[in-house]
Amino acid sequence: MKNESIRRKAVLALVVSLVITTSAVAYAMPQDKSLYDRLGGYNALALVVDDFIVRLVTDKQFEKFFVGHSTDSKKQIRQHILDQFCAATGGPCVYTGRDMKTSHSGLGITNAEWDAAAKHLVASMDKYKVPEREKNEVLAFVTTLKKDIVEK
Repeated sequence: MKNESIRRKAVLALVVSLVITTSAVAYAMPQDKSLYDRLGGYNALALVVDDFIVRLVTDKQFEKFFVGHSTDSKKQIRQHILDQFCAATGGPCVYTGRDMKTSHSGLGITNAEWDAAAKHLVASMDKYKVPEREKNEVLAFVTTLKKDIVEK
């Protein structure tokens, strides 16, 4: 009888513990989604990146940066940008490209060109109706790269 009483108390303690744990989980504050998820995931990010790249390559002031690149090289640049944005926003991608300083060294990118590129990125995000909060978070990430990209 004593063993049965101990078993009942142990089972009761286990049940109470499970109820408390389950209740705590059910009422916990939901975690904020990653920026990647809030942007709509990979395909949504790809739309913005593709539009951004088209804006850059069709802007006369940026054509000098793309001259001499093969179609394959341009696709690789696009994939690096997409992977970098995906990884930086909390997505599953891994950026395997070079660091920004190495990638942009010798290009002589100016503050004016940086600002123009940033405007193109904002226009691309606006085209796809990226909410203000998410747009600001993307721009905050991009701004961290400026010191390694702008040379003049």
